[in-house]
Amino acid sequence: FYTSALATAHFLKTQASGCSAYIIGAHGLINALYEVGIPFNDVNPEYVVVGETTGYNYEMIIKATELINKGAKLIGTNGDMTSPSDRGVIPACRALIAPIELATGKKAYFIGKPNPLMMRTGLKKLGVHSEEAVMIGDRMDTDIIGGVESGMETVLVMSGVSNRENIQQFSYQPHYILDRIGDLVPKKAKA
Repeated sequence: FYTSALATAHFLKTQASGCSAYIIGAHGLINALYEVGIPFNDVNPEYVVVGETTGYNYEMIIKATELINKGAKLIGTNGDMTSPSDRGVIPACRALIAPIELATGKKAYFIGKPNPLMMRTGLKKLGVHSEEAVMIGDRMDTDIIGGVESGMETVLVMSGVSNRENIQQFSYQPHYILDRIGDLVPKKAKA
């Protein structure tokens, strides 16, 4: 699995080696940035990086706004507006970034799907060509379009926001539709 947090860490490492970031996100994002040598900085970072988190609050929005107004660049790990959860559909990364964009007048650069940068980097890390890979995802507007635009076969799983009814509104379609990710592997016959 190549996550948007890993792609964000790789992007910042290759774009701005030695940079620092004010990070709004969960442990996966913080760890990914730390692993490539990008330290947390809430005073004068080059970047404000926003990912999905349940610890989001108004003080973080204020701090991010201040830092961006002082020159930090705004990065989003992914462009998902919503995400499925046990509580139903909840705000995701793009929704968390929206108040920061509105307050600063600056637009975030989103690293995750469907950004071709993430798709090409993931293929390179796997050591395969797009014809040899499959994009598996639960969203038509990021996962499946990312795969289609990268020349991969696509598998839509029905565990996310997209469903069999709303996929018909898109001009592109997945190659395969499965109820859940576990359906990728055939079940063993009982002896």
